Formats: sequence, structure tokens, C-alpha cells
Amino acid sequence: MTSRRTACKWIISSLAGAASVAVTSGVAIAAAGSYPDKPIRIVVPYTPGGFNDTLARTVGEKLTSQWKQPVVVDNRPGGNTLIGNSMVAKAAPDGYTLLVTPLPFAALPALYGAKLPYNATKDFAPVIWAASTQNVLVARNGQGYSTIKDVIDSAKKQPGKINYGSSGSGSSNHLSMELFEKMTGTRMTHVPYKGSGPAVVALLGGEIDLLFDNLPNVMSQIKAGKFKAIAVTGQQRSKLLPDVPTIAESGVPSYDVNVWFGIQAPAGTPKDIVQKLNQEIAKALAQPDVVKRFREQGVEVVGSSPARFSSLVESEIEKWSAVVRDANVHLE
Repeated sequence: MTSRRTACKWIISSLAGAASVAVTSGVAIAAAGSYPDKPIRIVVPYTPGGFNDTLARTVGEKLTSQWKQPVVVDNRPGGNTLIGNSMVAKAAPDGYTLLVTPLPFAALPALYGAKLPYNATKDFAPVIWAASTQNVLVARNGQGYSTIKDVIDSAKKQPGKINYGSSGSGSSNHLSMELFEKMTGTRMTHVPYKGSGPAVVALLGGEIDLLFDNLPNVMSQIKAGKFKAIAVTGQQRSKLLPDVPTIAESGVPSYDVNVWFGIQAPAGTPKDIVQKLNQEIAKALAQPDVVKRFREQGVEVVGSSPARFSSLVESEIEKWSAVVRDANVHLE
């Protein structure tokens, strides 16, 4: 009798569990089917301006049109992007909070170690590798730096004398120079600024000697003849600067910095919602006006799958962790 009662309880429990799973699955399917049915927020962990902000606002504008739901951009700068990143890591995994994620995201685990307030691979769901550009090494025109060889020779003759700027410790322009120093055996002095704008002004004013920066941020100064473009960081020359060589072809073989921009959601976001976001954002980025506008800034649309972006993030974390460790990079 006891055995029969136990068996009955087991059957009832199993059926209840199955019903619970079915109900939960039904809710998920319903949610995905009706998604989005309220405003979506894209968090940008930087101040307005710059390509991170441009990407978010462009995607937001296109998705608003495609979905007839407001998509708002929420700039949350500060803490070397940790404020905005942490906010999204802790947000509800329902597809209504997204994060713009650029290359520096991959260096933060090594820079902060155990102090990083989130897990860079476990607390986020990669949605799409949206676009890529290059950094370009620039100096003031007439300053005497015309080639990579000029920079290397000068840096080796007087270690530490050359001052280079960045938009902050751990930024893509800072990391570009750290990798350059590591691969060329040179040493220069890092001067971090609070953003690309102040760093560009510093180079114009003579406070610093060199600057790596995203193509969109310095193209106007190059075109105006105020900055000399010495070399770009990618594997191929930029279509905007076809006469400017890559660093790799200028005597530093295998040097390569791809400045990427992506969008992520909190970990646990349903896969069907991630897939829907991926498809709709890719559709937005592929529109001719977006491709043209980005290309004019030296940015190429990518529009990858979530899996491809996930692989990129993991490989970039590995790459930049090694650079941070080997070059003994620290936050200033």
C-alpha cells in the first residue's frame, strides 16, 4: 500500500513538473512572439559623441521604425565603462536592455582582475558584432614623424621622452600603443585623457607628440592638414586613406588591431529573442544609408551572428589579457 501511494505521489509530482515546464515554455514562446511590446533601452557606457554613441542612435532609430516601439539611448559614462556595463549585466534578461560593447571591453578582465564587478563572458549574451574600424597613428604635421621607422628610431634613442595620448587607460588607442611598444621594444610615456576629444585637442596644442585614435575621430584633422597620418592598425589599408600604410607593412609584421563594436544583452536572455534582435539589427545596419554613412567615417558594417560575436569576444579577451600582463599595463 505504501509503495502504491509513493508511486502515485511520484506520478503526480512528475505531471506537475511537466505542466510547469509547459507553462514556462509557453510564456517564453508568447514573450518571444510578442517581443517587443514596450520600449527598449540601449546603454552606451560613454558620453554622447564618438562612434559608440553613433552606433546606438543609428540602431535605435532604425529599430524604432521597424518595430514601431521606442528605442532609447541611455548614456551611462564613468568608471572606465564599468557603470554602464554593470547596469546591463544586472538587468532583467528580457531583451529590453542592451549594451554597446567596443574593443576595450575585452581588456577590462585583465585590468581589473577580481575587482571586475561582473564576468565578461558569463554575464552577457552576445547579440551582434555590428561594425569595425581601425585606429590610425597621427602626429602634428611638420613635427618630424612621417613613418613608423621615424617613431621607432626616436623612441629607442630617447626611451620615455615621447608622450602619447589616449582617451583613457584601457581604451583601444591606449591598447594599440601598448601592443606597439611590446612588439617594437620601445618605451613611451602614456598621458590619458577623459575622452578622444580632449586627446585630439592636446595633440593639436602640443601637449603630446603622438596619438592612436579611431578613424572617425581624427579624419577631419587629417583632411585639414593638421595631423599627419603615419599608419593604420588593421591588416589592410583604409579605403579612406589608401596612401597610408598599415603598421604591419611598415616594419612590424603581424601587428593587427581591429577596433570592433558590438551589442550585447544580459545573460539568460531567451535565445529566440537574441536571434530576433540579431536579425533586426543586422537588417538595420545593412540599409544603404547606414552603410554609406558609416563608410564615410571609415567604419565597415559587419552584422555577424551571435555565435561569431561570442567567439570574437572570447578571442579578444585572450589577446588583450596577454598584452596587459606582458606589458604590465595598469590603470592610471
